[in-house]
Amino acid sequence: MRRIVLLFLALASLAATTAANEAQKVRLVEILELDFGKGLVGKRIALWGLAFKPQTDDMREAPSVPLARALVAAGAEVIAYDPAARHTAHQILGDTIRYADDPYQAIEGADALCLVTEWSEFTAPDWERAWALMRDHFLYDGRNLWEPRELTQQGFKYRGIGRR
Repeated sequence: MRRIVLLFLALASLAATTAANEAQKVRLVEILELDFGKGLVGKRIALWGLAFKPQTDDMREAPSVPLARALVAAGAEVIAYDPAARHTAHQILGDTIRYADDPYQAIEGADALCLVTEWSEFTAPDWERAWALMRDHFLYDGRNLWEPRELTQQGFKYRGIGRR
């Protein structure tokens, strides 16, 4: 009987952890909605990185998938760039989002940029060019790759997701 109880508790714990992890993947949508104040309808959100990790096109468990779906469900237009996972992402997300040919095309006219995968080419973008291309200047750094002080001094509205 004790083994059954322990097995049940382990399964319940695993289910709770899995649910918390899935909820965390779309938490960014709630943050965006709060920052924009009136929801995401009509907002253009750029995603940099779609793959689960850099240097791969692996989309298994990629946080970009539930994030993109939640953004679209909230009424946002999503345009994404990934150096390797574009075709794999298209197999999963189809035409629900747009796919850019380079990172700057993705942010053209964007209200916000969300860094999802920490590809090396996203480490030091041309922020002056990014500023000029974007319609609004919200940055959501899901990998805490960028320097907040530098970006806020340039006028960006920066949020490091998970950063304290």
